[in-house]
Amino acid sequence: MRYAEPPLREPDLPRTAKVRPTALRTGWTTGACATAAAKAALTALVSGVPQREVEIGLPAGRRVTFAVARCDLEPARRAEAVVVKDAGDDPDVTHGAELTATVDWRDRPGLCLDGGPGVGTVTRPGLGLPVGGPAINETPRRMIGAAVAEVVDLAEIGVRVVISVPGGEIMARKTTNRRLGILGGISILGTTGIVRPFSTASWRASVVQAVHVMAAQGERTVVLCTGGRTERAARALLPELPEVCFVEVGDFTGAAVTAAVGDGMAGVVFVGMAGKLAKLAAGILMTHYTRSKVDLSLLGAVTAEAGGDRDLVAAVAAANTGRHAYELWEAAGLLRPAGDLLCRRVRQVLRRFAGHAVTVDVAMVDFAGSRVVASSARWAA
Repeated sequence: MRYAEPPLREPDLPRTAKVRPTALRTGWTTGACATAAAKAALTALVSGVPQREVEIGLPAGRRVTFAVARCDLEPARRAEAVVVKDAGDDPDVTHGAELTATVDWRDRPGLCLDGGPGVGTVTRPGLGLPVGGPAINETPRRMIGAAVAEVVDLAEIGVRVVISVPGGEIMARKTTNRRLGILGGISILGTTGIVRPFSTASWRASVVQAVHVMAAQGERTVVLCTGGRTERAARALLPELPEVCFVEVGDFTGAAVTAAVGDGMAGVVFVGMAGKLAKLAAGILMTHYTRSKVDLSLLGAVTAEAGGDRDLVAAVAAANTGRHAYELWEAAGLLRPAGDLLCRRVRQVLRRFAGHAVTVDVAMVDFAGSRVVASSARWAA
């Protein structure tokens, strides 16, 4: 008997992904800190006085003051200022980074903005930045320009600002920069100047951006992985695809598929573990634990359809987690047929969500991420 197709849902998250008894402390983006450092250095160069604090404007119009950790001055020649990034309660790899701005004069009017050591260089298209230039995003560029214009008239005076981040290359190893083609350091980021702790907006945006980057390079198949272990399995499964095709979507499968369709992708491959697959099979396209849970009755129905006996169906339907259901299938020798059925259900959901605009294949990996155990297509353990 054909199963009833579930309704498609893509729930949104609250502003924070964790429930706490007190409010989480916001922080500042690398873009805001770089802007503050640039203004402090230029103010010192113009006034001849090293700065201890500096005020800048954020994109929404709010004015904020930053402490200047260091400000060195060579009168009439150059100045350098450092603002230390405070990410608030956000688990940010750039927390504590020393955003450094070195400022000097140039012969031609206007602002020349460049990246120094620790700021990445863009080497691939699709980021909205010139290839070969520094990874300083559009909003921080505007913020730095506005802050500089508060100190000098750029129509008459030429200013060169170099943003650097000591240790930025090491920090970048913990980001997805290399995969996006940003080499040699971190990106100077931020759209508001403010870091919202545990915000999911940045992750969702990075997923969408990763799809845009691969599309800009002419790739036609995107491989969506839920994390590092599933990505390892996916890359072993599809070794012919370049690294840029593999996108860690976390909980944001719906956002990734929407971006893939919008960019004209030809194919989507989803690689995940049992729990995420069960949520997707139930029609849930944003799978964070605060907004969804594994539907064990669905896994029970898959068990029955795969030929499981009544006791196994009952045990799966009463399982503690998706992983527990996986283990029950494995112990009963039913992992492959039940897993294949689950993958095919996820494939149907993703095709409906995409409007049949792309081909879709789905693979399930074990919990070590070492092998594919089931799929909707040609792959087998």
